[in-house]
Amino acid sequence: MTDWPGEPVDAAPRDRPGAVPLRGRWTLLEPLSGDHAAQLWPHAAAAPDSFTFLPFGPFGSEAAFRGYLRLAAASRDELLWAVRPLAADGTPGPAAGWIGLLDIRPAHATAELGNLWFPPGLARTRSATEACFLLLDHVLGDLRYLRMGWKCNALHAGSARAAERLGFRHEGRLRAHMIARGRRRDTDWYGLLAEEWPPRRAAIQAWLDPANFDAAGQARQSLVRTA
Repeated sequence: MTDWPGEPVDAAPRDRPGAVPLRGRWTLLEPLSGDHAAQLWPHAAAAPDSFTFLPFGPFGSEAAFRGYLRLAAASRDELLWAVRPLAADGTPGPAAGWIGLLDIRPAHATAELGNLWFPPGLARTRSATEACFLLLDHVLGDLRYLRMGWKCNALHAGSARAAERLGFRHEGRLRAHMIARGRRRDTDWYGLLAEEWPPRRAAIQAWLDPANFDAAGQARQSLVRTA
C-alpha cells in the first residue's frame, strides 16, 4: 500500500449544511428570505457605510434591497440566515442583519463563514457573537467539518479583529486578490480547525454566559484569542 504524504483524516464526505433555524441563548438564526426585507430595510437605509467592505450595496430603494435579498436567498453557492436577537423572555425580535456560509465543500469537509452584514444595532453585540458561534458549532461540531475559513479585505481591521476574537488564525495575505469597487483588494485569509474548536467553543460559551454581563448589558470579561 502506498504511504501517501500528509496526515490521515476521516475522508468520508460530510453532510451539506441545511437551511434550518438555529437558536441560542441570545439569538435565533432563521433562513433568510425576501420576507425579511421589511425588517432589514430601515437598517440598510440608515447605515449605507455598513456595506463598505461588502461586494453589494448600498441600495437606493427598498425595492432594490428586496430584489437583492430574493436573489441571495435563492443562491445555491451560499446559505444565508437572518439574525434575530432574542428578548429577555426568549421572544425573537425583528431581523437585524444576516450571516452566511460560503464555499461549502462537503467532499473536503470545509466551509467559510462569510457575507456577514451586521449594521449598527447588531454589530458588537451578544447576538452578533452568538450568530457566529451557532454556525461554527453547527459546522465544526454537528457536521464534523475539518475547517472553517474567513477572509476579508486587508484594510478591514474590524473584520480581522472579529476573526481573531472568534479563534481564527491568520494564514496569509493574497496581494491583488481581486478588484472590488474599482480598487485593488488585498485579501487576508483566516482558518479555524476542528481540533482548535473545543477550547474556543468553551471560551465563547463562557463569554456568552449571562453572569458575564452587568445590568447595562456590558461584558465583564473580554473575549480574546489567547493562543
